[in-house]
Amino acid sequence: MPSPPPFTLSILDQSMVASGRTPGEAIRETLALARHAEALGYRRFWMSEHHNSGALAGTAPEILAAAIAATTRRIRVGSAGVMLPHYSALKVAEQFRVLEAIAPGRIDLGIGRAPGSDGRTAFALNPDAAQAADRFPAQVMELLGWLGDGLPENHPFRTVVAQPVVETRPEVWVLGSSDFGAQVAAYFGLPYSFAHFFADGGGSEQAIALYREQFRPHPGRRGRLAAPHPGLGVFCLVADTEAEALRLFRSRELWRLMRDRGLFVPLPSVEEAEAYAYSEAERARVARMRARALVGAPEQVRAKLEALSAAHGGIAEFAVVTACHDPEARRRSFTLLAEVCGLRPEDAGRPAAIAAAEAAG
Repeated sequence: MPSPPPFTLSILDQSMVASGRTPGEAIRETLALARHAEALGYRRFWMSEHHNSGALAGTAPEILAAAIAATTRRIRVGSAGVMLPHYSALKVAEQFRVLEAIAPGRIDLGIGRAPGSDGRTAFALNPDAAQAADRFPAQVMELLGWLGDGLPENHPFRTVVAQPVVETRPEVWVLGSSDFGAQVAAYFGLPYSFAHFFADGGGSEQAIALYREQFRPHPGRRGRLAAPHPGLGVFCLVADTEAEALRLFRSRELWRLMRDRGLFVPLPSVEEAEAYAYSEAERARVARMRARALVGAPEQVRAKLEALSAAHGGIAEFAVVTACHDPEARRRSFTLLAEVCGLRPEDAGRPAAIAAAEAAG
């Protein structure tokens, strides 16, 4: 078996709706994939939050996390992320304390500032949406306070306790696709994951460098880090051959073209993508996508991940997004990636350093 790479592999699932299948089927595919991920040895299984989308069915990662946490044993489970400005920090703390009661020590709480939707939907979720995003750093402070840090002496809700009071607390991550999230994570001494897959990596190196540069350790504070812990959310698609991987990638290519036009449609099949009449500009856009994509045979994709990590000064964790119309081909992609990176079932939920040390000896 290949030796494990110097980074951890996890899965970020968006419950993508596939052409010809229903949103309900997308949710059930997420549940099945989580069990597959644990059997393969992935460290974490994260779910995203999107609203009013014909393409992405995952509106409530905390509910999916509860279902997955109750039916798995080792893999860490959580959100990537909860879009905090939509909600009360107290309510989010309560939800994730309940999750910790279900699966003690296995829960991750990834939080983000973006709406995960259009502007109108953001106001439907929170009528105060215009000001809520600006309160994100204050909400992070309140969330950490209700998860165990305590609130400042002068906070009006300092005596309010987030229930249930449990012995463990979720691992809090800040997620983002800009410099802002990197700065928030650095200020609070939290792990940070940049959504590389969202904009084909644009701005990722700058954001990760800024996170490292501004990182502030918080000695003695539970849940905070002594050193930066950078991650990337990346799109990967692996098949037995490069040609097959590129064929499967056609679905994602057409979906991205539609998304860039503001159309959030179900993921097209390969056949639908092959039948589409691409303009010259679209063909050029697809060519640029392919040039940067982490798509190919197993060894090719592992090499691309290692190169991407090196370009960012070393990445601690990759959260892998894989959109593929055929659910079996998607499962195969995660299986091949796990195999080429030397994952073992017993590695589920554990840091790469521990897994590598055990594999070595």
